[in-house]
Amino acid sequence: MSDCLFCKIRDGQIPAQITHRDDHVIAFKDIGPKAPLHELVIPTRHIASLTDVTLADTDLLGRLMVVASQRAKHSGQAGNGFRIVMNAGPDAGQSVHHIHLHVLAGRPLAWPPG
Repeated sequence: MSDCLFCKIRDGQIPAQITHRDDHVIAFKDIGPKAPLHELVIPTRHIASLTDVTLADTDLLGRLMVVASQRAKHSGQAGNGFRIVMNAGPDAGQSVHHIHLHVLAGRPLAWPPG
């Protein structure tokens, strides 16, 4: 999608602090972090919302979770706990229409969120 912020990051049109890249997934630091560790994990393929995934996306969704967990471990934050969040739709707080996981850690995270 030509006007997608995350697709532009994927394509190198917008700079980002990339922390992981493979053929299917990219992770990068959030520009407005809400915790000491706040990275975003996105698929390289544009999918606007979680409501757009199908069973054919099962492996990709699993890969997103594995990379998110690896990012928490690599940061040294996994031992004290971390949170993975995916927002779907405006009422949930999705502001970029390209599915993505937020990986948050490094401070106590309140419950319930929001």
